[in-house]
Amino acid sequence: MKQQTIGIREIPRVDKWFVLSIQHLFAMFGATILVPLLTGLSPAVALVSSGLGTLAYIVITKGRIPAYLGSSFAFIMPIITAITIGGPEGAMIGSFFAGVLYGIVALIIKATGVQWLMKLLPPIVVGPVIMVIGLGLAGVAIDMAMNDPSTGTYSGIHLTVALVTLTLTILGSVFFKGFFGLIPILIGIVGGYTVAVFLGLVDFTVVREASWIQAPEFLVPFVTYTPSFSWQIFAIMVPVAMVTLSEHIGDQMVLSKIAEKNFIKKPGLHRSIFGDGIATVISSLLGGPPNTTYGENIGVIALTRVFSVFVIGGAAVLAIMFGFVGKVSALITTIPSAVMGGVSILLFGIIASNGLRMLIDNKIDVGKKRNLIIVSVILVIGIGGAFIQLTPEVEVAGMALATIIGIILNLVLPGRDPVKTTDEMFKDMSKEHKGDAA
Repeated sequence: MKQQTIGIREIPRVDKWFVLSIQHLFAMFGATILVPLLTGLSPAVALVSSGLGTLAYIVITKGRIPAYLGSSFAFIMPIITAITIGGPEGAMIGSFFAGVLYGIVALIIKATGVQWLMKLLPPIVVGPVIMVIGLGLAGVAIDMAMNDPSTGTYSGIHLTVALVTLTLTILGSVFFKGFFGLIPILIGIVGGYTVAVFLGLVDFTVVREASWIQAPEFLVPFVTYTPSFSWQIFAIMVPVAMVTLSEHIGDQMVLSKIAEKNFIKKPGLHRSIFGDGIATVISSLLGGPPNTTYGENIGVIALTRVFSVFVIGGAAVLAIMFGFVGKVSALITTIPSAVMGGVSILLFGIIASNGLRMLIDNKIDVGKKRNLIIVSVILVIGIGGAFIQLTPEVEVAGMALATIIGIILNLVLPGRDPVKTTDEMFKDMSKEHKGDAA
């Protein structure tokens, strides 16, 4: 068994604590600000809501799970669609109910166990849906990379910046080792931004005019706007939570493997899912995107063998403080869309590839007719933009429709594979971990 550098409940020395927390802040920073930049929300609010959500998560899980929560990529397209229908306020209402769904699922898991969720959302359904999330965003990435946002037409300069950003991100992912290998997104953004500055694509006026200390532009219900419920937005955003729930379980399994503790049992999956839901609710009440556990920060934990929730909490506090630094918030808004496009080409592709990896890791035989049918139907319905018009105001479309149909197909088609319990999954991962150590 590997020796832990700092245990889950240990408090590191102050100077070491600060440095370790900064590492986690850098690891989450690039992806967390990317989601609001792509959806039109405030990056500063995303940082604050991410920090508050993480602190709430730590409290709800009794300080036993060292996980950082940041902006969820799964909700990018639903948020963009929801904003088109009902503005940012409408997207926040949808996000709120997605968080509520997390809470309901957590209560059911507490009462009945998690096996029903594993049967409802097995890898044969979740894998293709994750692929839909990534591939469905491909057009967004290419548009940002190739086109001048002011004219909507092709721009060689913007494409150059995007390709430089993409190249630096790839190089950082492949060749950088240690901590720097965990922040390729941030490296790509900084490098692409630098090139964009030299090519005249960056205007620093907003940075010069911004105050050092400045409150983010929060969207608070009954304070900055009066919320109104929309069944259409509900149908677009809430079903996505079912997919991210499966991802959440996967993250908990990986983190359990790294820490060599079964977090699914103690403090319990119901607590971690409930914490994720509360974090998303907090974010929705402030104007930020839904939150989810971050693989980047799990990577930092695996690298450093520092499991302290106090380090994670320190990163959360730093994220909140960053959100109130007006100069930093203004600087983030000056990042050209071409830079975001360059990073997104890789990120959205990785999301799709992770869906494929889920099928491979779980040894899903796509040569089997039922599996081939499920994967094929989910992909075409999700990416093709199919929808069902329930009423003149309500439609179930895209990823939500693909998920629902995938669940139905998996339940009704004969030859369903037995679903492993979380205990069996944890044992399998533990065996792999011991094999790797040997």
